[in-house]
Amino acid sequence: MHTALYGVHKGLHALFTDFAGWEMPVRYSSELAEHRAVREAAGLFDLSHMGEIELTGPQAAEALDYALVGKLSAVKPGRARYTMICAEDGGVLDDLVVYRLAEERFLVVANAGNAPLVASELSARAAKYDVAVYDASADTALIAVQGPNSAAIVAAESDVDVADLRYYASMPAKVRDHDVLLARTGYTGEDGFELYAPASEAVELWRLLTAAGEPHGLVPAGLACRDTLRLEAGMPLYGNELSRELTPFEAGLGRVVKFEKPDFVGKAALEGRREPSRTLVGLRGSGRRAPRHGYKVLDGSREVGEVTSGALSPTLGYPVALAYVPTELSGVGTSLSVDVRGRVEPVEVVPTPFYQRA
Repeated sequence: MHTALYGVHKGLHALFTDFAGWEMPVRYSSELAEHRAVREAAGLFDLSHMGEIELTGPQAAEALDYALVGKLSAVKPGRARYTMICAEDGGVLDDLVVYRLAEERFLVVANAGNAPLVASELSARAAKYDVAVYDASADTALIAVQGPNSAAIVAAESDVDVADLRYYASMPAKVRDHDVLLARTGYTGEDGFELYAPASEAVELWRLLTAAGEPHGLVPAGLACRDTLRLEAGMPLYGNELSRELTPFEAGLGRVVKFEKPDFVGKAALEGRREPSRTLVGLRGSGRRAPRHGYKVLDGSREVGEVTSGALSPTLGYPVALAYVPTELSGVGTSLSVDVRGRVEPVEVVPTPFYQRA
């Protein structure tokens, strides 16, 4: 599948990769240069492969309280919340960002590979409520501007004062003549904005933002640097840190589960899985060889876990990784090692995120 910006990426000579059935730009120049641009200036991302599901109606909030682990009825219009949708047994089906656009209107943003499942599950779980569920994914483009210069870039082309937009908040805005939902959210660990707009207007929006960003060091950025940026920021990726077999508690995200709600899908199972036997931890390496997804974590000669994501951090200059290990080995300062292609490399359990912007 192709997003509405596929032709733009071709014109920029992007290198493409298959991601969840979408042909997406993995890099335009080099992933290192794009990573550094986001940390030091700004990057422009096409995220139109993500899923957008709208819920509208007098019981939209109640439907989402039942369908998801979070308490979306407590979110005020104009704000957003990170949450998850779980199966009856507590396994994570997807992690989500939910925007409350109005008292009776919500936008649920799902990961690309899980979007059809999330739309189907939301429709089924909302069936007993007075709410309409509409999958707007095919009609919606999502463009992100991320980095310390992102506010100046967006402000140059929009009709709103972006300084008034708080983190994890959204507002309707115009970019020139284009109506967008402007959100101060992102997946890089930097300040940034995400713009939701009709897919038919994506090319012109990309052009306007590119021109506005030229004096501010904006570069197009692909999925490769997006992955190293989110890893440095300690943000989970579905399929790596999160899966159908794992609960929010194993991922260290039990705070998103709101047991005070009368009922929600997976509540009973999650009650019994609050204290998991394995835990997601951050690992720091001491050499230059980075642990990668699937590499085995060792305690002495004993295999005790597995790396879910890892890279040589472009910002920090040393290897970092996320891994699942037994809870008793999850304490900060614990010395472990990773089998990196047959060579044992020492690592230490460290706090996450690995990187935090000033």
